[in-house]
Amino acid sequence: MAKKKVAAIVKIQIEAGKASPAPPVGTALGPHGIAIMDFVKLYNARTESQAGTVVPTEITIYEDRTFDFILKTPPAPVLIRKALGLDKAASTPGSQTVGTISEAQIEEIAKIKMPDLNANDLEAAKQQIRGTARSMGIAVG
Repeated sequence: MAKKKVAAIVKIQIEAGKASPAPPVGTALGPHGIAIMDFVKLYNARTESQAGTVVPTEITIYEDRTFDFILKTPPAPVLIRKALGLDKAASTPGSQTVGTISEAQIEEIAKIKMPDLNANDLEAAKQQIRGTARSMGIAVG
């Protein structure tokens, strides 16, 4: 069987279980001519267990207007805010601190993010999570 030719790769972040044909899904996929409702139904079915979390997805669109998609892990800031129970990060991260994250929480987030991070080992992944937390105005340690 011949390989399908890829027409486009689209990356979008949608809240799990809440995709709809409205923007950003419709505006991202509409120009490529795929059936938006088919994507919405599949995405919502595959992400319903993660409801309330933003789940990035990478959609591969083929020339015959079919598609595949890969679900990624939630963004690190979303996981950090969820772990600390925050609605949003600091508005001025350099001078304002909105919370403190423990090493155990950093390790837990790093383990979740490991498949999508550009890190060789868990310690490097934890360092990336620490940096993200500091840039959000969250004290580490």
